[in-house]
Amino acid sequence: MPEPQEPEGAIAATGMGGAMDLATSEGASLEKVPGGPEGRGPSEKPRSLWSDAWRDLRRNPVFIISGLVILFLVFISLWPSVIASGNPLKCDLAKSQEGSQPGHPFGYDGQGCDVYTRTVYGARVSVTVGVCATLGVAILGSVLGGLAGFFGGVWDAILSRITDIFFAIPVVLGGLVLLSVVTSSTVWPVIGFMVLLGWPQISRIARGSVITTKQNDYVQAARALGASNSRMLLRHITPNAIAPVIVVATIALGTYIALEATLSYLGVGLKPPTVSWGIDISAASQYIRSAPHALLWPAGALAVTVLAFIMLGDAVRDALDPKLR
Repeated sequence: MPEPQEPEGAIAATGMGGAMDLATSEGASLEKVPGGPEGRGPSEKPRSLWSDAWRDLRRNPVFIISGLVILFLVFISLWPSVIASGNPLKCDLAKSQEGSQPGHPFGYDGQGCDVYTRTVYGARVSVTVGVCATLGVAILGSVLGGLAGFFGGVWDAILSRITDIFFAIPVVLGGLVLLSVVTSSTVWPVIGFMVLLGWPQISRIARGSVITTKQNDYVQAARALGASNSRMLLRHITPNAIAPVIVVATIALGTYIALEATLSYLGVGLKPPTVSWGIDISAASQYIRSAPHALLWPAGALAVTVLAFIMLGDAVRDALDPKLR
C-alpha cells in the first residue's frame, strides 16, 4: 500500500496507521485503484476533500445549470457587442416607450433607448461589482479572521469587538449615508463600500473555521515537530479551513450584485451615464403601467443573475460539507 502524502510531518510521528487516520481526518476518502501489489488485489489511495467535491459537483445538475448561466454572463460582460451591436447610450425620444420591433426585441425605454442593448451591457457592471467586491471581502476577511483565530488572545478580542460594531450598521442605511457624498460615477466607490461593510461576516466565519482546524491532530503533530507558524497556516490550516469561506463568498457574490442594483435604484450607487440594471429599473418604475417591458427585462436579468450565483453557492456548500454527503 503506498503511503499517503499528507500530512508530511505527522507520518513520521504516527506511523502508517496513524498517517491513514490523519488523512481521513482531513476529509479524505479512500478510492479503489488498480495496480496493487501482486496477490493483494486493488490498492487504496486517499482522495482529498476537493477531489470528492469536484466529483459531486460534476454530477449535480444545479451546479451545471447555474455554472452555464454564469459563464454566459461572464461572456457577455467581456464581449457584449457579440450579441448586442447597438450603442446603449444612443437614444431616440421619438421611440419613447415603444414595444418590440424587428431588431429591437425588448422595445424602448422612456428615453428611447434600446432596452435589449442596455440589458446586455448592464451585465458588465453587475458582474464586475459582484466579483471585485467578493474578492476584496474574501481576502480581507479571511486574513484578519484567520490570524485572529490562529493567534487568539488580545488580537482576537479586538477583532471580535470591531466586527460587532460593523454588524450593527444597516447595510442599506450605511450606503445611503456614505455613498451620498460620492460624486464619482465609477464602480469603485460602490465596491469599496461593500468591502468595508462585508468583511466582518467572512472574518467571523474564517476565525471559527481556523479555531476548529488548528485543534486537529495533524496540526498538533506539525507543531510538535517544530513547524513554524507560517508553515502551519499555509500548509496545514488554510487548505482545510478555506471551504466555508468559499461557500459563503460564492453565495454573497449574488447578494452584492443585488445590493449594487438596490443602491443604484435609490440613487446613491452607480450614476448615469453608467449602464446598470439598477439605474434602468429606477427609471422604468416611473412608467411601469405604460411601458412595463422597460422594467421587466432588466429586473428579470438581475433576478436570474442573483439566482444563478445563489444556486452555485448552494451546490458548492453541499459538495464541500462532509455532513451533507
